[in-house]
Amino acid sequence: MRYSLGRAALPVYAVLALVYLLIPIVYTFIFSFNNTFKSNITWRGFTFNNWLTVCEEQGVCEAFGNSILIGVTSTIVATALGTAIAIALVRYEFKFRSAVSLLLFLPMATPEIVLGAGLASQFFNIGAEKGIGTVIIAHVMFCLSFVVVTVKARVSSLDPALEEAGSDLYASPSHVFWKITFPLLMPGIMSAALLSFALSFDDFIITNFNAGPTSTFPKFVYTAASKGIPAAANVVGSAVFLVAILIVVGVQIRSTIKERRLRAVK
Repeated sequence: MRYSLGRAALPVYAVLALVYLLIPIVYTFIFSFNNTFKSNITWRGFTFNNWLTVCEEQGVCEAFGNSILIGVTSTIVATALGTAIAIALVRYEFKFRSAVSLLLFLPMATPEIVLGAGLASQFFNIGAEKGIGTVIIAHVMFCLSFVVVTVKARVSSLDPALEEAGSDLYASPSHVFWKITFPLLMPGIMSAALLSFALSFDDFIITNFNAGPTSTFPKFVYTAASKGIPAAANVVGSAVFLVAILIVVGVQIRSTIKERRLRAVK
C-alpha cells in the first residue's frame, strides 16, 4: 500500500510544484494583454496594444537595453576569465592554489546586500562615478565564481588522453587547445555563460547599490511596483521568457537531430 501511495503521490506532487512555479509567469503573460489605464493590478479587458507600443512606456526600453548591455558584457568578461581560471586550477600546480579556490567560493556564499554594499564603498573610496561601468564590474565579480565552478567541473571530466593524442601527432599546444580542448569544454562554457547572463540580467540588490542614476530592468520594475507594474514590464518579461523557451526547445531539437544522425552513421 505504501508503495502504491508513493507512486500516486509523486506525479501529483510534481504537477502541483510545476503549477506553483508557473503561476507568476502565467499571471505576467496574461496581464501583458491587459487594457490598463493607470495601473495593471485589475483586469480591464484584452488588447494587443501593449505589445505594439511597448516602448511608449517611459524608461522601460532604455532600462531593458541597459540590462542587455550589462548582461552581455559582464557575461563575456566573466566567462573568459572564469574559463582561464578553471583550467589553471585543475591543470596546474601553483602556490596558494587552495586559497584561490576557497576565495572564489566566497562571492557565492556572501549575501548580495553585503557584496553590493562592499563594492559600493570601494567605488566611493576611489572616487569612481557610478553608472553602467561600475555595474558591469560588480556583475563580473559575482558571476566569475559561478563560471569557475561550472567550467571547473567540465575540465575535471576531460580525458587527458585525447589531448596527449593530439600532441603525439605533432600538434602544437595552441592547436591542441583550440582543436581538442576548447570544443570539449564548449558545453560547460556555454552553460556557465547562460547562467552568468541570467544572474546578471536578473540582479537587483547589487545593481541598486552600484548603478547610480543608471536604470536597469529589475530597477525599473521595482520602482514601478509602487504604482502597479505597468503592462510594458509584463510585455518585456513575457518576451524574455518566450525567447528563453524557444532557445531551449531549439537546442533540444538540434541535439535530437544530431543524435539521430550519429545513430544513422553507426
